[in-house]
Amino acid sequence: MESLPRGRHGLPRKYIVEHQRERLIAAIADSLDERGYDHTTVAEISGRAGVSKSDFYAHFESKDECFFAAYDTAVKRLRGEVLAACKGRRDWAEGVCAGLGAALDWLADGPAQANLLLVEGLRAGPGIYGRFQKAIESFVPHLRDGAPRGTPAGRPPEAADEAVVGGIASLLGRRVLAGEAESLDRFFPELAEFALTPYLGLAEARRIISSR
Repeated sequence: MESLPRGRHGLPRKYIVEHQRERLIAAIADSLDERGYDHTTVAEISGRAGVSKSDFYAHFESKDECFFAAYDTAVKRLRGEVLAACKGRRDWAEGVCAGLGAALDWLADGPAQANLLLVEGLRAGPGIYGRFQKAIESFVPHLRDGAPRGTPAGRPPEAADEAVVGGIASLLGRRVLAGEAESLDRFFPELAEFALTPYLGLAEARRIISSR
């Protein structure tokens, strides 16, 4: 994000404060992507954001608090992209594919955000793991809602819903670690197959994916 103009600009104080906070959140994501959590400092974050250290501490008590805010913001934006893509889809499988495609596109367009959510979020210690788990759980009801009864063998247990969402996150995290964040969208077929197969069976999952 661009810095605000220097000198007198007549901008409302509330706008200035919100803009500073957004820049700090963007800056920590970029720093984490380039330097990793351990080498990201308050000075590095504030410098990237064009914000003084004193202004940083007016927004956040610590690097950890800034990280938590950036993580929560990224989860909220990703969820918004997914739900917007699913909205109005009457067919469950089509909704799952649309939501997954939107998530992959958003992450590929913002590799720093992908790294923040899928890699650094698990390196930052126990304070963030609860947020990661909560984020995974927040997507589960949307996968479960309207899901078919399952294959001829029966409906998968409820634990499978969380396993599917968590498994996708794990697979994507490995791709990000491999330096493939900007091309996450190309893994749509295998991830869609992974998501649909427990509910529809492999043959039907592949038929749906191939018809898109």
